[in-house]
Amino acid sequence: MLHMLKSRKGLSLIELVVTIIILSILAAAILPLKSMSAQRTREIELRRNLRIIRIAIDDYKKAYDKSVADKKAMNVINKSGYPKTLKLLVEGDDFGDPATGNRKFLRRLPVDPFNPYRGGDEEKMWGLRSSADKPDSTIWGGEDVFDVYSLSEGTAIDGTKYKDW
Repeated sequence: MLHMLKSRKGLSLIELVVTIIILSILAAAILPLKSMSAQRTREIELRRNLRIIRIAIDDYKKAYDKSVADKKAMNVINKSGYPKTLKLLVEGDDFGDPATGNRKFLRRLPVDPFNPYRGGDEEKMWGLRSSADKPDSTIWGGEDVFDVYSLSEGTAIDGTKYKDW
């Protein structure tokens, strides 16, 4: 009996097969969780970037309105006070008062993690809506930048479309 215990040094074929099957089942369960986690991370980044741009647009509008109220900038008829382009948030605007210098609202334009376009053209990076456009418009009127949205046609984990955020 002692001799039989000493001679058994390796694993049997059945033990190896059972081990491989268990590892395969575990790997099959983990892979979807990993891809779901990656998608969730990109969704968080998209929400954050949309919020950053929208806050910058609102801050621009507040600065414009304050400049008009302080009589540093002329109130132009038919001007909404929103930036003409997203680039203006990065490059800055003096609001008609060169003494104050350009006031910048973003260091750089955040990117849409679901839109593969990474060039410099903001109209291809983000969907834009002007203050004269309808809230669900997908065509930018070009008057100003009132809102941004994702150009992705994808669907979020919660079932909503990214372009509707």
